[in-house]
Amino acid sequence: MLLDKVITIPGLGSVGPDSGFFELKETEDGRFKTGENGVVSITATGDKKVEFVSFADNALACVKSAIAFPVYYPVYPVKTEYPLSAVLMDLDGTTVRSEEFWIWIIQMSTASMLGNPKFELEQDDLPFVSGHSVSEHLQYCIDKYCPGESLEKARGYYFEHTHREMEEIMAGRGRDGAFTPAPGVKDFLLELKDMDVKIGLVTSGLYEKAWPEILSAFRTLKMGDPKDFYDAIISAGFPLRKGSVGTLGELSPKPHPWLYSETSVVGLGQAFADRNRVIGIEDSGAGVCSVRLAGYTTVGIAGGNIESSGTKAVCTHFCSDFTEIMKIIKG
Repeated sequence: MLLDKVITIPGLGSVGPDSGFFELKETEDGRFKTGENGVVSITATGDKKVEFVSFADNALACVKSAIAFPVYYPVYPVKTEYPLSAVLMDLDGTTVRSEEFWIWIIQMSTASMLGNPKFELEQDDLPFVSGHSVSEHLQYCIDKYCPGESLEKARGYYFEHTHREMEEIMAGRGRDGAFTPAPGVKDFLLELKDMDVKIGLVTSGLYEKAWPEILSAFRTLKMGDPKDFYDAIISAGFPLRKGSVGTLGELSPKPHPWLYSETSVVGLGQAFADRNRVIGIEDSGAGVCSVRLAGYTTVGIAGGNIESSGTKAVCTHFCSDFTEIMKIIKG
């Protein structure tokens, strides 16, 4: 049931009835139960993708998956120390407005599965078809709209539509407004550069969908080669398909912490012990959970699904635009 009182989650803070969190008697896998073995409370984000198991002085976060087993992570306390050394930024929705395009691709893939070109997703589907991995988005649609169909078949349709649309966009055609730079992002990025703050770009998107987005945005902004601008860029890699070699990405995307951890620790050389000088900026529920579980100050930006997914309480700060975020960065 929805949380009807204030509960303290060690390492995260207090969450109350306005958080959208749910109170649970036990975790979905049955491993932990409230009142047993030191468990004080169990709560879940509004989209129920992450469960928090609270003990007296620490907590665990269970990241669930539509296609694999759950994983438990410690919940680290965070604070912001100045001067900041690095800023980690999400791609879809935060740097580039493209969520509607990728939801459209998921919709077309589901329509192909159903053999119904007029199929449309419902408003309630949106938190589950953005912010996570491609396979999780598709599995959600399979479970709801075409149970019994295979994920492999759905992925086949997805990449068929993606390849076609990416070729059209890179050729200067394709869907209008597919990849639009977020308002104020150019000035924000250039100001970070002037401050000598390292910048990492982080996306759960596979390389073949993420890279055209980044290139398109930088061309629009007239900012040159993104590989020269960013200090590190991490995507979910290359898709695993028959006849080719894939890389890790489908089982470890947001809300798991690994993409942000790798960008910061490996890509930007920021030791975990210095994590309080790093912040992450996200517009999605899965994204803010990913940043927070990686142990970084978490800045949510309006315009995505943070509020509708019931994950705003995971954010250290919630801002309406980059101007507000820059005030936090400057302290």
